[in-house]
Amino acid sequence: MLGHRGCRLGITYPEITEMQAEAVISAACEIYKEEKIKVVPEIMIPLVGNVTELRDQKAIVQRVAEEVMKKYKVKLDYKIGTMIEVPRAAVTAETIATEADFFSFGTNDLTQMGMGFSRDDSGKFIKVYLEKKIFASDPFQTLDQDGVGRLIKMGIEGGRKPSQD
Repeated sequence: MLGHRGCRLGITYPEITEMQAEAVISAACEIYKEEKIKVVPEIMIPLVGNVTELRDQKAIVQRVAEEVMKKYKVKLDYKIGTMIEVPRAAVTAETIATEADFFSFGTNDLTQMGMGFSRDDSGKFIKVYLEKKIFASDPFQTLDQDGVGRLIKMGIEGGRKPSQD
C-alpha cells in the first residue's frame, strides 16, 4: 500500500491507467453491442490521498472512455470513484467528493496506515498485544472503532458534503 502503487503508478505511467480504462469500457461496449445489456462500469482509482491525484487519473479515464465509445459507436454511462484507503483521503473526503462519483472504504489499508503496522508482520506481536490486553481484539479481524472507525466516519460525513474547492 505504500510506495509506488495505486494511483501513483498510474500518474507516473499513465499508459497503465489508459490500458485498464480501455479494457473496462471496451468490455462494457462489447456486452452492449452483442447482448444488448447496458452496464454502468464503476472505475475505482486506488490509493488516492489527494484530490489532484484523482483529477489526474479521472481525466485519463474520461479521455479513454470517450475514445473507446466513439470507436464502438456506443454511448454508455460510467462512474469514476475511489477507495478511501489512505487516512488523508478520509480527512479530506469533502474535497475528494467533488471529483468522485462514489467512495468505497479499504479498512485493511486504513488499519495498516492508521495504526502504523503492516498486516504482513503484525502476526509477530499481535498475540502479545492481545495477551497483555493492549488490544481487545485483532484490528485485522475487528474494526478499530475508536481510530479507524472514526476515519471512516469522517470519510462518510465529508463525502456527503462536497466543498466547492
